Amino acid sequence: MCGRYALALRPSQIRRLLEDDDMSVDDSPADEGDDAPRQSYNFAPGYYGVVYRADVPDRGAGTGTTSATHHPHGGADAATDDAARTSPSTEKSKPQTQPRYKLQSMKWGLVPFWTKRNPGYPSLLKTINCRDDSLASPGGMWASMKARKRCVVVAQGFFEWLSRPGGGPKDKVPHFIKRKDGRLMLFAGLWDCVRYEGDEDRGHYTYTIVTTDSNKQLKFLHDRMPVILEPGSEALWTWLDPGRCEWNRELQALLRPFEGELEVYPVSKEVGKVGNNSPNFVIPVASRENKANIANFFAKGAEKGKKAKTEIEVEVKKENQDGEETETKKLEELEKSADDGGMGTPRKGTKREADLSPREGEPSPKKGLFAKSASPAKGKPQTRAKISATSNAPRSPAKVKGKADGSQKITKFFGNNA
Repeated sequence: MCGRYALALRPSQIRRLLEDDDMSVDDSPADEGDDAPRQSYNFAPGYYGVVYRADVPDRGAGTGTTSATHHPHGGADAATDDAARTSPSTEKSKPQTQPRYKLQSMKWGLVPFWTKRNPGYPSLLKTINCRDDSLASPGGMWASMKARKRCVVVAQGFFEWLSRPGGGPKDKVPHFIKRKDGRLMLFAGLWDCVRYEGDEDRGHYTYTIVTTDSNKQLKFLHDRMPVILEPGSEALWTWLDPGRCEWNRELQALLRPFEGELEVYPVSKEVGKVGNNSPNFVIPVASRENKANIANFFAKGAEKGKKAKTEIEVEVKKENQDGEETETKKLEELEKSADDGGMGTPRKGTKREADLSPREGEPSPKKGLFAKSASPAKGKPQTRAKISATSNAPRSPAKVKGKADGSQKITKFFGNNA
């Protein structure tokens, strides 16, 4: 299954990459505008992606043509070539013409041409993939598309989720799969054009991705994977050939697991939510390039600390027989070998011990760095009341035995007057 992939390139960039692989592009959509395809590191069903196909009418490749006249390199079967060489009249009546190929913006989730109304999103999800074994059977939904409407879906890679034993949907770990050589991934696909009732003047183009059994490298992730075709290969041109208007064993044989080398690694779980989009989605979680990796935050801090510790170099002049000689030394080395002039300056990193020996004319110090002072003489116990640590009772003022005349009782005053 392929339910999410990455394509963050503009059509102009895709065009250059395909042309580098000897794949001609006669037409392509604009990079910007209403009809421009979507660019996303989290490409989901319903988005408008980029499809590479033969430039044929909306009903698909017509009948009555041969694969020899539609081969991308102008080649033909041996019998046809011999007939063309020996029969000048045939050469004039049926000139060798190469088919045109183009990039087109289409919606992911195939809608068959016979559909009358625009289906909802749940219906669209049922046709984002097409199994290879379903194409082997005659008839069915894909009958007309597999014969006349084959295409290639352009991607940079796709996502798959690893299910943990006993875990729920939230425990699934997303993985990104891409080609190890960094080239574009070209998925085998089918396309169609539908015109809804009330909107017959406008054609709606949609596509699906063909899937097959997973190769050995991806078995641990899922039992299905997209059919990946090599850019510019004979298998790709055979799949796209508009002259092959009937499904046969040769086309069916192209739908097999990818034999090349892939790169697979876990990525951020945020890719699981449709609508999220970030370049980090295609970068390994543990990578130094991943800005979302918290380990990189602390690693950068350590690197800044190391850079701050710069080594300072000093030029030192020395006199010798030939004259003065200038030598460059590090400041740290000079500190170790510097002459302190008898001051006894301690070296860096060495504690200076206290000199406790008495000088001439000074009394000898008492033992111990912090000697205890003599305790006061024992006398009468102090009469000061102790303050309680648990009670907040107020302290009464101290009573004075001998009161002054001005502090006598007021009753005595009235008694004297009487």
